[in-house]
Amino acid sequence: MNFSKTIAKIEDGVHKGIVPGASYSIIDGTDQIDEHLGFQELTPERQLLQDNETYDLASLTKVVGTTNVILQLINEHKINVDDSISKYLPEWKSPEVTIRNLLTHTSDIVGYIPHRNELPKNQLIKAELGLSSGDKRSQVLRYQDTNFLFLGWIASKILGKPIHQLIKERVLEPLGLTETTFAPRDISRVVPTQIVPGKGLLRGTVHDPKTQVLQEDSGAAGLFSTQLDLAKFLRFILGENRELTRAVLSDECLGSLFVDQTPTQIGIRSFGWVLTKYDDQPIILHTGYTGTLLIVDRHNHRGLVYLSNRVHPQVNGEPFLKYRSELIHTFMAESNK
Repeated sequence: MNFSKTIAKIEDGVHKGIVPGASYSIIDGTDQIDEHLGFQELTPERQLLQDNETYDLASLTKVVGTTNVILQLINEHKINVDDSISKYLPEWKSPEVTIRNLLTHTSDIVGYIPHRNELPKNQLIKAELGLSSGDKRSQVLRYQDTNFLFLGWIASKILGKPIHQLIKERVLEPLGLTETTFAPRDISRVVPTQIVPGKGLLRGTVHDPKTQVLQEDSGAAGLFSTQLDLAKFLRFILGENRELTRAVLSDECLGSLFVDQTPTQIGIRSFGWVLTKYDDQPIILHTGYTGTLLIVDRHNHRGLVYLSNRVHPQVNGEPFLKYRSELIHTFMAESNK
């Protein structure tokens, strides 16, 4: 295994203060590197990162959890990928929007919810369902949490349980992801996120404000996990141990993650995941607002788990986004040597 440039880039991010610390796992066939460096916490105390600590995954919840539940429902013929979402959410008034639009972020949902993060749960749900689709549906990609909130509510409508419970029962438990949870027990092992006025340091409480309100009914965020559990998850996406994992995703569903699934073949989204190519081979990836990243290169059987708390003690914006883009390209280049 030779990922020296990727490792150097990860170390650079910590040494330059772009992130307080980072935990990472690199998969290369049967080999795997698991490392961590830097700080778990900078304030109110400086605490070094420990081995295999727990991070707020933010939007990685979408691909670790919600996407897989929805693909199961498609495979079980409980929904169709091109169904109108109004079939399941009748309050929604733009019936042209489909399950596929939600999964690929091509729904072009427009509108504004005043004081969104201060609304109680029932009012927030009503407000989200009161939005509408614009005139660019299926033509452009607009990444929006609302897409995956709707997917979570659709799954709940069909199966009668909150999406967080469905993710636990249908994905986490079958895959043996014992360190992945919506409710961390050992808070001392959880890497903190932001210091929020009126709430203090968030540690073990989900960072996303919509998920704080919606709690177990948010398909967009809420999961906490470790680098080792996520490496196990990436090996599932890479197609390992199919005799055990086929019950979670069929071969057809697993393969669909590496194919353009946008309605008009935009070429940059599969189901849930960002879709890109290197040397004409598909690579999928996803990021999380808190500073998390997964990359899967199925062709070369390689993957990257990168976990940081770039929102601690406050959000690091443009410098981190530029750095993350460089990290992604560095890993893809080394993976395809």
